[in-house]
Amino acid sequence: MSRCFYEKGLRFECQRCLYCCSAEPGYVYLSRTDIINGANATALSPRDFISVYCRLVDFGAFSMVSLREKENYDCVFLTKDGCSIYSARPLQCRTYPFWRSVIESEESWKKESASCPGIGRGSLIDKAEIERRANAEKEPYMILKGNDIWKE
Repeated sequence: MSRCFYEKGLRFECQRCLYCCSAEPGYVYLSRTDIINGANATALSPRDFISVYCRLVDFGAFSMVSLREKENYDCVFLTKDGCSIYSARPLQCRTYPFWRSVIESEESWKKESASCPGIGRGSLIDKAEIERRANAEKEPYMILKGNDIWKE
């Protein structure tokens, strides 16, 4: 049985470069919990939060809810001081860079480090914590069918 490359842990400490929140187009898919937390942080109803801060990403038979981006591809919540809803930021943001796609191999981890200066820095994060964060990503994202954006 082969050992995973992060058996002894990985180093990561956010450098607040904000690159993961800006500069390139992308999706921040939201779960039902993310929507409720974001709605509470912005003092909106979940339906209004989706209407103001989200976009629907159409996959044909269903759509997923993602945060909007500004014209320059910055996250809609990114300010000069960082995330304006930091304490309620989505799970996808809270678990970065410990996404399955990033930790699937040492090669993918090293590739991600090219755009994230926090990879390889800071405290050692042990295997159990890495996997806890990676597995947290399994919370189902909000999938919508038809025209109903939010069911209370």
